[in-house]
Amino acid sequence: MTDAARRAGRATTPTLHDVARAAGVSLATASRVLNGSERKVADSFRERVEAAAAELGYTANLSAQAIARGTSQVIALLVADIADPYFGLIASGVARGADEDGLIVTVAITEREPQREARILHALRGQRPRGVILAASRSEEGETMTSGELAAFRALGGRTVTFGPGGDRSIRIDNRGGAERLGRAMAGLGYRRAVALGAVEGVRTSDDRLDGFTAGFESGGGEVERVYRGTFERESGAESMARALADGIEPGTLVFALSDVVAIGAMTAVRDAGRAVGADIAVCGFDDVPVSRDVTPQLTTVRVPLSDLGYQAFRATVDAEWQQEPAELEVLLRDSTPGIAR
Repeated sequence: MTDAARRAGRATTPTLHDVARAAGVSLATASRVLNGSERKVADSFRERVEAAAAELGYTANLSAQAIARGTSQVIALLVADIADPYFGLIASGVARGADEDGLIVTVAITEREPQREARILHALRGQRPRGVILAASRSEEGETMTSGELAAFRALGGRTVTFGPGGDRSIRIDNRGGAERLGRAMAGLGYRRAVALGAVEGVRTSDDRLDGFTAGFESGGGEVERVYRGTFERESGAESMARALADGIEPGTLVFALSDVVAIGAMTAVRDAGRAVGADIAVCGFDDVPVSRDVTPQLTTVRVPLSDLGYQAFRATVDAEWQQEPAELEVLLRDSTPGIAR
């Protein structure tokens, strides 16, 4: 029988003892090589241990390592919806940082449900991640519900980073200021009537963007006539826009959606109603996700450097000294808001 066949017939997974015996070294030496100890091991011993581990198909028990060290090589990222490009861009930045530091990112989906977020945080404590990044926009109720879990995680030595308040360190996005600049720019293009598509009241990101846009638009002589509430999903944008159209939308009206994803849903509803996006009903969004440049007409929006912010969130999780670099938000005028001649 070949060595490979004998290994295939093993009833148990190879252990660290097996590796040490095959390499002809002590258990302590094998452990230092394979479990990431900072203690120096001679190159000749290291090579023998690594060769034996590869030959036997040994895999380190990461859970056991986490318990022994009090932490693991994992960064946990909590997002509301992985299908939303907003969170995909943040995740790409977190992953870029983790790759630089040789760490692993695990992603959990909260669906913007405070109870679900709290359950996930509770379960993660047992896995001892080095840090937790909460990227989902939360309400004050949600922050209250998860505060105890975050405190318990910190008590175990982990660091918490949140988009917005609540963590050891916070990533801050000037949603209100960016939306206010967008509102002023839309008024400057001649728009005077607007409807807004937001999330339910109490969701911080939505509230800040709606308040900012309204302030900026009104400062330029415009008026937000109605606000329709839904979610951050594309389907919600289409449904909210359909309701707005049913209530009556005059030509030359501007639609502000709290995100590009919602705005793209709204654009679909406008076309389905036989109306045109742009010269008839103007639409603008927020975030500048890649698809905003692919739709026709291209979507006016506010660029948020989401991938860079994800990278900063990772650095906030692992670096002893950290300070957030300012996130520059930029208003991008495109064909979905051609303006009104006056």
